[in-house]
Amino acid sequence: MKLEMTGQMRLEQRMKLAPHMIQSMEILQLPILALQERIEQELNNNPVLEMEEPSNTDEAESVQEQPQEEDTSEKDLVIDTDNNKVGDFERLESLEDDFKEYIDQAGPWMPRRSSDEPDRKLEAIKNTAAPPKSLHEHLAEQWGLVDAAEPVKKAGSMIIDYIDGRGYLTVRLEQLQNKDREDFTLDDLNEALELVQKLEPAGVGARDLRECLLIQMAQRSEDMSFESRLVTEHMDELLENRLPDIAKKMSCSIERINQAVEQMSKLDTSPGLQVGRNRNHPITPDVIVEPLDDSGDYSVRSADSGLPPLRLNNYYTSMAKDTRVSEKTRKFLQDNIRSARWIMDAIEQRKNTLLRVTTAVVKYQHDFFEKGSLYLRPLPMSKVADEVGVHLATVSRAVSGKYMQCSWGVLPLRKFFSGGTEDVDGERHSWEAIRVKLQQIVDAEDKTKPLSDDQIRQKLAEAGIKNLARRTVAKYRKLLNIPTARFRKKY
Repeated sequence: MKLEMTGQMRLEQRMKLAPHMIQSMEILQLPILALQERIEQELNNNPVLEMEEPSNTDEAESVQEQPQEEDTSEKDLVIDTDNNKVGDFERLESLEDDFKEYIDQAGPWMPRRSSDEPDRKLEAIKNTAAPPKSLHEHLAEQWGLVDAAEPVKKAGSMIIDYIDGRGYLTVRLEQLQNKDREDFTLDDLNEALELVQKLEPAGVGARDLRECLLIQMAQRSEDMSFESRLVTEHMDELLENRLPDIAKKMSCSIERINQAVEQMSKLDTSPGLQVGRNRNHPITPDVIVEPLDDSGDYSVRSADSGLPPLRLNNYYTSMAKDTRVSEKTRKFLQDNIRSARWIMDAIEQRKNTLLRVTTAVVKYQHDFFEKGSLYLRPLPMSKVADEVGVHLATVSRAVSGKYMQCSWGVLPLRKFFSGGTEDVDGERHSWEAIRVKLQQIVDAEDKTKPLSDDQIRQKLAEAGIKNLARRTVAKYRKLLNIPTARFRKKY
């Protein structure tokens, strides 16, 4: 078998993304807060890029009005050819020597700050809130103050390790008791569990919902004996909303049970979430839509006032063109200038694309801004992409994670892109508008005779939406966290 190498030509098309195109796509899909962090990171990494400070004209005028004193060390060096001008060359050499001596004595440059000016970094550290304690840390800190025997203390520490984020003990005590260990016994675990269940928040350490409610009722000051009996003997029937059966077995009225249910609604079914609860992230709108005077039109503007204005450093741009600077330094500066221009162009392109997409959304969803969510229309992204003249993926990146501030609140931009269905008159309704209408129907129903899914479908048909299936109604009812008719029934 003979092996040989041959050359071959092939004509093909390949799509390659340039680095600045990849950076533009990354910048486009960043929300406003993430974009601020990205700009700060670029300012720290790129010496050529800097923030454009607002010019102070008053200060500049005052400087110009001050008389200029004659200073031979500060005047321009002019090397003429008419005479030898030996003095100019000597002054240049002396300036260079003086500058080197000054740098050696001064050491590294530090920003000048007056004695009464506060340290911004120190102030920021002092004003930053401490991270919240987790539930495990909160319980372990309390458990360290409990007075108990050493085996019970060890058993309690292990129990706390197996309490989940909702505050429930996720394993049986028998599983925690290792026969090969002699640190604690099963009795120590039972004693430790009773002590753990007395810690804050109330209800922590329970093994199921029934025990969680009973622990909280036992620690309340008011008399909840009837509620305790209701939970102890009829918990399953209570969850099934079979109040008439419970009233018959307990020989009481349904009104008394309703009062007990109202009282128990003040209890927390997930007490562990009270500690170390994740904080909601702040939402900052990227675009603002405001109505004009009385014309019925809307203005769209970018909410980028928090973004610092960027510019290139004039000194470094001049140095990058100076042939007297070493080639390595000029190459470094040129690369950073190119990177700085890319990110400045990407930020401007992001702003323009977002404004154009939002303007198209306002145009197609004009009824929503006038009348509310019931008038939200189906709007595919492809339609906005054709209107703006960009690719569908560009629209998807432009609205990803972005929010709009309008008269109806701060809303995600993706809210305005959804499918829908047509009514008998040929008018299209978005799924979001159908969900709003479904919620209104459920809110207005007679709670003593709640509507079934089929009856809700009929109500929607009366409103003009006649081609919905019952399973579609059930789907959106679940998405809205609306229980079935049996659980919505009020006795």
